Amino acid sequence: MTVACGGFVGAGHPESLTVAMERRFLTEQHPQNLTLVYAAGQGDGKDRGLNHLAHPRLLKRVIGGHWGLCPRLGQMALAGEIEAYNFPQGVICHLFRDIAAGRPGSLTRVGLGTFVDPENCGGKLNEKTTEELVERVTLRDETWLFYHSFPIQVGLIRATAADPFGNLVMDEEAVIGDVLPIAQAAHNHGGFVIAQVKKILDKPVSPQRVCVPGRLVTHIVLAEEDEHWQTFAEPFNSDFCTPASGPGSRNAETADLETSQETASLDARRIIAMRACDELQQGAIANLGIGLPEGIALVAEERGILSEVTLTLESGPIGGVPAGGLSFGASSHPEAIIDQPSQFDFYDGGGLDFAALGAAQVDSQGNVNVSRFGTRFAGVGGFINISQNARRLVFCGTLTTGGLEVEFLNGKMRIVKEGRIAKFVKEVEQVSYSGPLAREAKHDVIFVTERAVFRLQPEGIELIEVAPGVDVQRDVVQKMEFEPIIRSVVVMKIGMR
Repeated sequence: MTVACGGFVGAGHPESLTVAMERRFLTEQHPQNLTLVYAAGQGDGKDRGLNHLAHPRLLKRVIGGHWGLCPRLGQMALAGEIEAYNFPQGVICHLFRDIAAGRPGSLTRVGLGTFVDPENCGGKLNEKTTEELVERVTLRDETWLFYHSFPIQVGLIRATAADPFGNLVMDEEAVIGDVLPIAQAAHNHGGFVIAQVKKILDKPVSPQRVCVPGRLVTHIVLAEEDEHWQTFAEPFNSDFCTPASGPGSRNAETADLETSQETASLDARRIIAMRACDELQQGAIANLGIGLPEGIALVAEERGILSEVTLTLESGPIGGVPAGGLSFGASSHPEAIIDQPSQFDFYDGGGLDFAALGAAQVDSQGNVNVSRFGTRFAGVGGFINISQNARRLVFCGTLTTGGLEVEFLNGKMRIVKEGRIAKFVKEVEQVSYSGPLAREAKHDVIFVTERAVFRLQPEGIELIEVAPGVDVQRDVVQKMEFEPIIRSVVVMKIGMR
């Protein structure tokens, strides 16, 4: 069978169901040879979430968006123990809708020029994976990617509660996710839908509150409390499902922070977040990626500008303050929470004015890798959807990694300990973002590091700023594997704006 599982990190993941599947397999060696498909990464980097399903013989094939939180799944993929595909998160959740509707697949430009493009490897992660699930097509003289549909027989989803009709509501969930298209896809292919809830209601709910009609739900499982945490970081946080008291109220406590708080005890992550935050413009609708870009929200809140921008997450929250760590995907006091496929409709259509994303490797062509490094595989998640379609894009990352230590004192930066590994390389190991296509489309792209800022130009990567105290040749150029364009370099401003 093909099993579709919902969730985002820990939010919305049906932990009771994946725990039960693992327990059954370990005791009965059944089921076997499943195909697992999921859009967002679901795990804690250790043993929760989809990590429960990372067993040889239990899985035959995995089609996933983000793999980094399920390290054992990634190891199985790279070792050739399973057939494995990495497709963009937004593509997969849209594919759930197309599968439900009986369409032959999803047509999109998302993934062109990246490793997902069949001109490269078609998203296949090892030699064992041979079936082509994505193809290039020409429509109206334009090149598109067509991702193939496939039957889904089992849907594993989660909700807050079920009423007597089996209708599911999400009132206390941090995200809605893709519960409805998963349920529709499994139902319409003659399969079944198992819904995990934390309570059963005595009375029917208002029809407007229903996120999944009970007619689609085959089984309801009442979860134990410790297997229905709101996120993998905390059992319940009311801020994730309640609005602010009024416009701008979430900034009141931090709007009067002094500049000294922002410039004291600066490390590389803080410096990058501050400089990237400078690119936020009033009225912008923005997305901040997982990891280093998460710090931009904190800086924006400290500067009192959150009321001037709208931060969104690919999981569905709009407005509020995005949470970090194992609560990533949730927002404190969001203005709205929509379903994940609809959020990606908005993103893919160019709705984002601004996006800040991580960058693990950058090359001279402007290609970016966030997905695969030697024997480590993280996957792309929503990165490709967001990076290809945001109107302004900031990539965030240190210039080097592996032991890097910097300090910012008396208005100058000092490299205390240089990183062992260059991140600006001759050629990225895997193309998650196509620099040539971005240059052709004249995208507005900059790269912010702790000591320098670069801009993507038609002829390549240009160095445009360096931090005070940094020597251009010694501290920047000599730490890169290619020579950037150098024309007019100004001093990088670090502090309040």
